[in-house]
Amino acid sequence: MPELQRLRPDHAPALLAFEQENRAFFAASVPDRGDAYFADFDARHAALLAEQAAGVCHFHVLVDTDGEILGRFNLVDVTDGTADLGFRMAEKATHRGLATATVRHLCTLAATEYGLTTLRAAAALTNTASRTVLARTGFVPTGEEIQLSGKPGLGYVRDLQRGPEEGGW
Repeated sequence: MPELQRLRPDHAPALLAFEQENRAFFAASVPDRGDAYFADFDARHAALLAEQAAGVCHFHVLVDTDGEILGRFNLVDVTDGTADLGFRMAEKATHRGLATATVRHLCTLAATEYGLTTLRAAAALTNTASRTVLARTGFVPTGEEIQLSGKPGLGYVRDLQRGPEEGGW
């Protein structure tokens, strides 16, 4: 069973492989990271770990039993009890319910481990998979129309102050 792990320095090789193997798949629904991302991957990875150590972000990877990364699940721009959720799954790991289960788990971590009360997210209107995951995990559209690299999208919000007994987390 895949495990959600907090991003660590030793994840770098598997994370780079994940990003390279899925680049075209990701670019179909989210903005491409660009060639510089891959050329400067080690420095970027170190910068992410520094942001995490400073408490402004919480980065996670979904790791299979063989150490392969199946997805990224990030809480960024942490401030005043809120954060923005972003996630991406490897093409071969889609349509298995892993993204939904992992976002649910991350909502629990956000509330219980990181002390967050609200999560925000955004998805392009054409990104049906991400919009479905957000809806299944308690995110509701804010009505805010946004642009994601020139594509129309929607903003979402998730209240984490309700505990499991109230249908939260």
